[in-house]
Amino acid sequence: MVRELKLKKIEPTESEVLNAVCEYLSAKNYFFFRVNNVPVFQGDGHGGGFFRKLSKWSIAGVPDIIMIYNGDFIGLEIKTPSGRQSPEQKAFETRCKNESGEYYIIRRIEDLIEIGL
Repeated sequence: MVRELKLKKIEPTESEVLNAVCEYLSAKNYFFFRVNNVPVFQGDGHGGGFFRKLSKWSIAGVPDIIMIYNGDFIGLEIKTPSGRQSPEQKAFETRCKNESGEYYIIRRIEDLIEIGL
């Protein structure tokens, strides 16, 4: 009797994709920075605590990476192959494009090459 092997495809984590994208952009010497728009956790030293509020002028849904390329604003939202945007990220994308900015969802390095980076 022959047993069939079923191989499970392993998907990279969002952190792995993000790190690879940043390494690629850095190697190409692009002007970019990573945005971490997550509230800070304020621990009480006893296993409890809370997340601090974002500052008054923070915007929800800001893309993971901001670039300036040839004078253009480019937002890069990093997702896994199966990842989806939050409603706030979709709203930011719409606002960005309405203001003539560029916004892309990046799931792999090849996506950067396809958009000309």
